[in-house]
Amino acid sequence: MAKEDLLTLDGLIDEILPDGRFRVLLENDHKIIAYTAGRMRRHRIRSVVGDRVQVEMTPYDLEKGRIIFRERTPGAGPGGGGPRRGNRR
Repeated sequence: MAKEDLLTLDGLIDEILPDGRFRVLLENDHKIIAYTAGRMRRHRIRSVVGDRVQVEMTPYDLEKGRIIFRERTPGAGPGGGGPRRGNRR
């Protein structure tokens, strides 16, 4: 299948399921099961409930998808985004 045939939709992670899958609520109020793309796994990008994501879907199966992008949120990522404290002894 060509890359042009895929649908890309925005959604919100609603629930974390076993086996590295997520229940995603799309903007059009449909719920789908999505898994993390290999590139996100390789770079150890973690997703939690409430994250805004982009999901890639095939037009043949509108119940499953692949999470290809997680939007950055303040406080997420390395360091936690909290107040910094020095390493004093």
